[in-house]
Amino acid sequence: MRLCHWTHGLIQWRLNRVKLIAQKGPAMAHRISLSTILADARDDLRSSRASRAARMTLVRELAGYSTPAEQIEMDAILDRADPEAADQIRHMIQRSFAA
Repeated sequence: MRLCHWTHGLIQWRLNRVKLIAQKGPAMAHRISLSTILADARDDLRSSRASRAARMTLVRELAGYSTPAEQIEMDAILDRADPEAADQIRHMIQRSFAA
């Protein structure tokens, strides 16, 4: 079990990924603004939260297809859809029924 939220390591991961000061050359020429790194981290978090909210909305909407006729209709729609997207949606439906 993890003892911290998944976002706690994000800034440290960013700082480890990008060198703030290069080993060679003038120090000012190789500095990357910390505010740029933090802005990128905020953008990543914002995007992740928006994606998760959209997925959760889709899961709630898919849960509304509860009757056998609605499920048959959803299967027919998914059969005509992009196979990769259809597989993801079918996985969401299976998880919602299992819960």
